[in-house]
Amino acid sequence: MSTVAFIGLGAMGSRMATNLHAAGHQLRVWNRDAAKAKPFADKGITVCTSAAQAVTGAEFVLSIVADDVATRAVMLGEGGVIAACAPGTIVVDSSTNTPAMAREVAKAAAARGVTYLDAPVSGSLAQAQGKELLFLVGGDKAAYDKALPLLSAMGKMAKRIGDSGAGATLKLINNMLGASLTAAIAEAAQAIEAANLDREACMEILNDGAAGSRLTKTKLPKIFKRDFAPQFQLELMEKDLRYFLALAQELDRPAPIASLVRSQYQAARRASHGKLDSCAVFLQASGEKT
Repeated sequence: MSTVAFIGLGAMGSRMATNLHAAGHQLRVWNRDAAKAKPFADKGITVCTSAAQAVTGAEFVLSIVADDVATRAVMLGEGGVIAACAPGTIVVDSSTNTPAMAREVAKAAAARGVTYLDAPVSGSLAQAQGKELLFLVGGDKAAYDKALPLLSAMGKMAKRIGDSGAGATLKLINNMLGASLTAAIAEAAQAIEAANLDREACMEILNDGAAGSRLTKTKLPKIFKRDFAPQFQLELMEKDLRYFLALAQELDRPAPIASLVRSQYQAARRASHGKLDSCAVFLQASGEKT
């Protein structure tokens, strides 16, 4: 088993780190909010006071933080991961970043003899808990092969998509599709309610029809129950849409649907729904209050 520094113990990271520990890997953890590390200390896992301390002596570093800003601070900031890693260390970054950010960190890592893989995940809390995440990986194939046992301890599938930035690119495409479908589901829920249709019957038909998906199975019940407890926060989805639109511009590709969907999520975030589940975009369209 490997010695792994785990950076970022939020809702997703804490579950992923727990699964690595259960698989027998030796963990050294750090989180900017020290309170989130206490459950790990209670299990006898080494809790470090800085990212630099956590990566000292680690064969692998796994990080999952909120965005480009957090990644830049954790990876490239003073006392950050890249500066503290020994040559030969493999850094696996499961944060949802822009491809440009991934390539920048990969370049800085390579200059120090460190290998950086952008490896964002598809899946939310239930998948993180159940070791059912999908890892979308960009970067060196040999490093990817070495990291596979770690990824297998946290997920059901890992695929190398291409060179540095490829994993980040596909993750933004994936989340754009998820956000767009969730917004469409919210519109469908409004029509179902306005027409006074049998909600259970509608969910059964829609889930088994051509548009059926994991999202229709999870988001429609949450909307009908007005259960907006976050599986994936709306403000993070809005951030990912913003990152996708920047990618589309970089690639010189039109994105009219994503632009419209982003405006809906942006309005919902500005209406103070950002900490709720992404399906709370329903509230913005319906005008309801939480």
